[in-house]
Amino acid sequence: MSIFDNPRNVALSAAFGSALLLGGAFLFQALGYSPCAMCIWQRYPHVIAIAAGLALSVGAPLMIFALVGAASAATTSAIGIFHTGVENGWWEGPSSCTGSGASLSNVAASDLLPGASNKPISLVMCDEVVWQFLTLSMATWNALLSAILVALWVYAWIANGRALRQHKARVSAANGS
Repeated sequence: MSIFDNPRNVALSAAFGSALLLGGAFLFQALGYSPCAMCIWQRYPHVIAIAAGLALSVGAPLMIFALVGAASAATTSAIGIFHTGVENGWWEGPSSCTGSGASLSNVAASDLLPGASNKPISLVMCDEVVWQFLTLSMATWNALLSAILVALWVYAWIANGRALRQHKARVSAANGS
């Protein structure tokens, strides 16, 4: 028996994959790799995919929530591709998180936010790669691994649709229709 024999298990595996990617992002943050704005943007769709998986685990309809999961994984993958392009200088990123950041690097947080501490802010720019493995940045890894999750969600959706059609055909044949 394979995980691919049960579409719901495939979808739950995809949701678990989003949980692992999100957990990895928080682990890197805990290790001192502060996220940039686009890194944060890539996290939100994972939360939605995880929520879709939780809904499935309590019996929600697979046909709907597999599409939610697939759309979420596709969204984070697309943001990761865009972020990769910004990091590599293929296109410009949002002006709010690209450039040198030199003008803000020594600004105290209290100058920007009343009541904040006086520690200098740590500004992470979206066009700088702060970590890479096998020459791929975190954004690129997120894009690639999330694309695999999209494939799992879509497979679950297709396999579930096929199983529903086969079930209808069996019921119809049993009823003599």
